[in-house]
Amino acid sequence: MNETIQTILNHRSIRKFKSDPLDDETVRLLVEAAQAASTSSYQQAYAIIGVDDAALKRSLMEVASQQSYVAENGYFFVFCIDYHKHAVAAAWQGSNLDATIESTEALIVGTVDASLAAQNLVVAAESLGYGAVYIGSLRNDAKKVSELLALPNQTVPLFGVAIGLPDHSPGKKPRLPMEAVFHRNRYTEDDKLLRFLQEYEEKTAAYYTERTDGQRSEGWVSQIVRTMLEPKRKYLRDFLRDRKFLKD
Repeated sequence: MNETIQTILNHRSIRKFKSDPLDDETVRLLVEAAQAASTSSYQQAYAIIGVDDAALKRSLMEVASQQSYVAENGYFFVFCIDYHKHAVAAAWQGSNLDATIESTEALIVGTVDASLAAQNLVVAAESLGYGAVYIGSLRNDAKKVSELLALPNQTVPLFGVAIGLPDHSPGKKPRLPMEAVFHRNRYTEDDKLLRFLQEYEEKTAAYYTERTDGQRSEGWVSQIVRTMLEPKRKYLRDFLRDRKFLKD
């Protein structure tokens, strides 16, 4: 096993960072790693907003359910779908891309592009000894985040990534058994899938029981079913349309 794979397999979310800021050279290197990720049809349909202003971090923390590590980290990145630069490029060429940008396919492409770039950045950061955590709760109020970051139309903030030197060493959460994720040639039958889920429920219940000294014993299946009973952030459809997406 090489060092790259070992870095990936050792991933865990870090939620407490030392106060050491990332220097400009490291930030630039991480962004270059992000840009090296694959991109659909060379569109590069994402933007990365780097946030090192303490007051701005605190404002983003307020959006993100008051999670302290949004403000207290070495550096904070916000990954966005970005077709604004494409619209500017098209106007320069005397064209208009609105119909394409407003399509569902464009939304998917931008989301995938941004996610691939972010994962490259995180792996690069972890290879340098930093820790990271993704912040999806920025979508609690994507309009407010857009205002704070002065995002133009045809951009959408998707998630943040906090980076810094770890100040704790959390346990590694067990992932689903490979058989529940990796299907050979066709999707696994439900009876087999259910057995894998039942085994995973027991394993994750034991993990949380040990991690919390018995304060929590809910396994993954129970947790996911409970938290997904009601859809979240239903305002996003209207927000996306306001930002010139999802018109088709």
